[in-house]
Amino acid sequence: MKYNIAAIDLKNFCLNLLKGAGVSSKDAEIVAGVLVDTSLDGIDTHGISRLPVYLTRLQSGRINPRPNIKFIRTAHSVFLLDGNNGLGQLVSVRAMEKAIETAMEAGFGVVSARHSNHFGAATYYCKMAAHAGMIGIAITNSPPGIPPWGGRKPYLGTNPISFGFPRDGQPVIVDMSSSNVARGNIILAAKENRPIPEGWAIDADGNPTTDAQKALKGAVLPVGGPKGYALALAVEILSGVVSGAAYGEHVGWIYDDSQEPVNIGHFFMAMNIESFMPKDEYLNRMEHLIAEIKAVPRAKGYDHILLPGERKNIKAGQRLKEGIPIGAVLLNELNEIAASLGIEKLTL
Repeated sequence: MKYNIAAIDLKNFCLNLLKGAGVSSKDAEIVAGVLVDTSLDGIDTHGISRLPVYLTRLQSGRINPRPNIKFIRTAHSVFLLDGNNGLGQLVSVRAMEKAIETAMEAGFGVVSARHSNHFGAATYYCKMAAHAGMIGIAITNSPPGIPPWGGRKPYLGTNPISFGFPRDGQPVIVDMSSSNVARGNIILAAKENRPIPEGWAIDADGNPTTDAQKALKGAVLPVGGPKGYALALAVEILSGVVSGAAYGEHVGWIYDDSQEPVNIGHFFMAMNIESFMPKDEYLNRMEHLIAEIKAVPRAKGYDHILLPGERKNIKAGQRLKEGIPIGAVLLNELNEIAASLGIEKLTL
């Protein structure tokens, strides 16, 4: 059973929960904003559904609720960021803000982040860049989820990569995992006791499985076979190796019982359109490109051609009107945490 909850009510609830777990009001506002925006886009596996584990790890001290985030300038337009084990959404927003600010002055800005946590969906950070008139790139490594091609034990993360391109209307956002599916889909299926489709994952013995619990003990398959493996490796190098963060099997997983920081790494870039051509010229060229794509003759069974990210925009519009659907299991979990923190429960 699912309940539709207004975005503003859900954000306020998240805000109170985060503050109750020790996060400052300013930082909680940022993190709650990212989570609700992600759920509005329909990326349910990376939005509000992740809040319970963040809260429990904040309470246990595995995630630092009040990090001292530091930037080290290593070149004119390049920064290393130390996230001080803060929430990944907070670290990432600060990183992209710095990348955008630098690109305004120097044409491009690059921030490599270490000592961070799961940052949710990369879409949000690329939207930040695109709305600022920048081309944005956001990538991250993650706990071992996919095997190297030919292996059966996970080593590389499901490592997503995202691009954001500004335009007159909603930006074009390309956001994809290097695995067949983001691991969050399997985590959510396991929580809701649902099977997963064939082709998503293998079990611990390397056999195909539709059992979400067995998949979590096995590995997610790379998208496009060896191509997905290569993409995951490239993201691992940029996010983990270059930043000084953990990489491969050394990246921690916040769903286990360890108290060690997970030390996830991220990589962000913002590129100023004006460094390539006048902004109006770029926007005109973009609209011409999009118009031609939309005009391509459609295959049988297709009523229209969508751009990457367009489904998310449509979903966000619907959920702003109708509310964000939250499953009963998740709602009960959040309300139990609220009660433990002395915070008013979310009532329907």
